[in-house]
Amino acid sequence: MAGREPAEKLPQRRVVALDVLAIFLEQPRGVILLPFAVVPVVIGIGEEGARPALEPGPMAPQRPGVMAGFLAAGDWPTGEACLSLDVWTPGADGGRRPVMVWIHGGGFITGSGALPVYDGSLLAREGDVVVVTLSYRLGALGFLHLPELAEEGGATGNFGLLDQIAALEWVRENIDRFGGDPDRVTLFAQSAGAMCAGALLSAPRARDRFARLILQSGAAQNVHVPETAQRVREFFCEAAGVTAAPGPDTVARLRALPTDAVLEAQARTIEALRAEIAEPAFQPVVDGDLLPTLPRLAIERAEVSSVPLLVGTNRDEWKFYGLGDPKAALLDDAGLLRRFRRGLPGEDASGRAWAERVVQVYREARDGRASVEARELWFAIQTDRWFRFPAMRLAERHALHQPDTHAYLFTWSTPAMNGMLGSCHSLEIPFVFGSVGHPSLQAIVPSEPGVNELSRRMRDTWLRFAGGDAPDWPAYERERRATMLFGDTCGVELAPAEPERAFWEEIVDQVG
Repeated sequence: MAGREPAEKLPQRRVVALDVLAIFLEQPRGVILLPFAVVPVVIGIGEEGARPALEPGPMAPQRPGVMAGFLAAGDWPTGEACLSLDVWTPGADGGRRPVMVWIHGGGFITGSGALPVYDGSLLAREGDVVVVTLSYRLGALGFLHLPELAEEGGATGNFGLLDQIAALEWVRENIDRFGGDPDRVTLFAQSAGAMCAGALLSAPRARDRFARLILQSGAAQNVHVPETAQRVREFFCEAAGVTAAPGPDTVARLRALPTDAVLEAQARTIEALRAEIAEPAFQPVVDGDLLPTLPRLAIERAEVSSVPLLVGTNRDEWKFYGLGDPKAALLDDAGLLRRFRRGLPGEDASGRAWAERVVQVYREARDGRASVEARELWFAIQTDRWFRFPAMRLAERHALHQPDTHAYLFTWSTPAMNGMLGSCHSLEIPFVFGSVGHPSLQAIVPSEPGVNELSRRMRDTWLRFAGGDAPDWPAYERERRATMLFGDTCGVELAPAEPERAFWEEIVDQVG
């Protein structure tokens, strides 16, 4: 369970080594017995030692979520022995190809690098690159803060990040055997994966593990301070029936929990803290070791890896979350204000409530060009608050010390559910991987000429960037904020959503 020692600290008798599934594009799937990482043995995992990787490894322990259907996950086995890699390569021929390493999303509690939508074969074939997808520990198993373990392994609460770093270290040491260049690694990631990758920008242990970075719908803001992580720990221990008092007995009892008990306590913790903690309960934490400080502060102080960056979001991110929020469809103006008085308390410098300000700013900015119904304002404000503005702020700050910083906005709308999802969260993924033709995705992303052309253009952009070239639009800078729009029509827009951006900038400057 979470909080067990980092893999390198575990006695060998307690670990299972997982192997890498290598896909050679012109040959049948081959098995390469090269372990990626080791994880603790729990009841039912299997025998010690390496085991053949005849198919993608199990997903990290998780409960089914709406993302599973949206990303064509299917019925996939789960298990704590989840640290596996899939590798797509044009050939293990001694080539020095660019390498693209993918970190999946899923709110830090669901997902796997082996989902069909992340099939890297088309990217590898078209771009002559090596594509690697990885899995990592999730939820409490990956992000429960246990300070007692600091003496054993240093980092605590960031085991999912340690898994990602271990995968990057494996790539650095072994990818040349698959025709890849370890000095030309691009990390690309989405949602929680992008939030992790953004955090890795400020992790000293991740320095020089990747040369370029693509962040899709995630920046570097989702990191708990220790006090918040401690609050999550307290709730989790209570939900699991374990005393939260610091000490080895607490850790021992947590480690003894069956996986089902961990997932149950995790779900109860998330629900209990939903109103108290706006961010995901389980996410990276400033532990003083792996993450010495909040990544957003390190970025502003230029204490991060100065790698070329491509960062962007989807226009209607929050409409995806509307699937789990049926009351949002019934919102009126009064209900909208009530939500923001709870979620955005306080006043600006003039004494006016932030809740009233934000609704006015968005109503005025959208008037005449987009709906100003309460539910549409809710989706737009939440999209910008949690996704778009953090990405814009990251791009602006990063550009101060890395001129090769570019921004995009994905605007294509799905016809699914009579168009109510718009350009929602995760919708860009099949365009990036070229999986728009996947049978399970036809209702969401139909394979048709316009869709296929947009996917081709986005793949070309991602591949050019991974190959070392800048995107074919101006770099992001404070004066112009050039942003490429990927949609039914593509083109550069200067300083999009400026009134909204200025509002969030004011909040951050005043509140922090």
